[in-house]
Amino acid sequence: MEDKVIDIGNLKIPSVPSKTIGMGLAVILILAGLSNTLYQVQPEEVGVVLQFGRYSRTTDPGLRMKLPFIESVLKVPIQRQLKQEFGFRTLEAGIRSQFDARQFADEAVMLTGDLNVAVVEWIVQYRVSDPYEFLFKVRDLEETFRAMNEAIMRETVGDRTVTEVLTVGRQDIETQVQEQLQALVGQYEMGVTVEQVVLQDVNPPDPVKPSWDEVNQAQQNRDQLISEAMAEYNAVIPRARGEAEQAILQAEGYALDRVNRGLGDAARFTAVYNAYRTAPNVTRQRLYLETMQRILPQVGGKVFLDKDLNGLVPLLPLEGLLNSGPTTPPSGGAQ
Repeated sequence: MEDKVIDIGNLKIPSVPSKTIGMGLAVILILAGLSNTLYQVQPEEVGVVLQFGRYSRTTDPGLRMKLPFIESVLKVPIQRQLKQEFGFRTLEAGIRSQFDARQFADEAVMLTGDLNVAVVEWIVQYRVSDPYEFLFKVRDLEETFRAMNEAIMRETVGDRTVTEVLTVGRQDIETQVQEQLQALVGQYEMGVTVEQVVLQDVNPPDPVKPSWDEVNQAQQNRDQLISEAMAEYNAVIPRARGEAEQAILQAEGYALDRVNRGLGDAARFTAVYNAYRTAPNVTRQRLYLETMQRILPQVGGKVFLDKDLNGLVPLLPLEGLLNSGPTTPPSGGAQ
């Protein structure tokens, strides 16, 4: 069988049988149908299947099938953490991330409650919790979500002084914005969960920043002096209080000792007086002897004379007696 040749000018093209052309078209259609039927959903995603543009079903990760040319698939990252940046944009993320804030100053400049101005840059991190609501409940969800963020942040900053915004109130602002934003997102059924609001950078405007830094430095110096004074107070005052309490305890102990001694002396005097009333002569003699017992050991030289010796004129070497020690009394001597 001789092949037919199509002559187009000087170019001769062999003719192709119509059966072969039909088979080729069939193969192309089959391949196109298969490529339009199978689709892959990544582990962090779900597939939302649309049939003629209307929601049909949600598919899990893996290799899935759909009706070719009738159904289409939108993939939604439900496990990935998404974020929006306000007042700046990340140009290059990494160990030394690069940011650009020059073109987005309008998002960051805000009026505080005391009619000052603060430049607030922040990040909102969120996840898709309901793919259907995320795709179909709100038109242009990304821009709507940005507008919500700006409105809530400006309202929150406007309720505080510039000092609170720049220093101690940052954590409260983050918490309040996150709570209000989540409530508004739920009200609009946007299908997202707000996980975190982070104030990336909060500063005064550039024209007043040097003055603000000076004020901030002065406040830090003040706080340092207060801390040093408190440390000195904690070191000195407790010691002084301890010494005062010790002195009080010593005084109380001394007073108690003096009172007890006085009571003892009074009781002893009362006992002696009662004994004297009972036997005056005996008591008088005993007191005399006790007194002599205390006094005589303190006398350097002692001379004892017997009162019963009569007619004896004692001649005493007074100078020698003054320098001599105690004299032993004679036997049978008297007082």
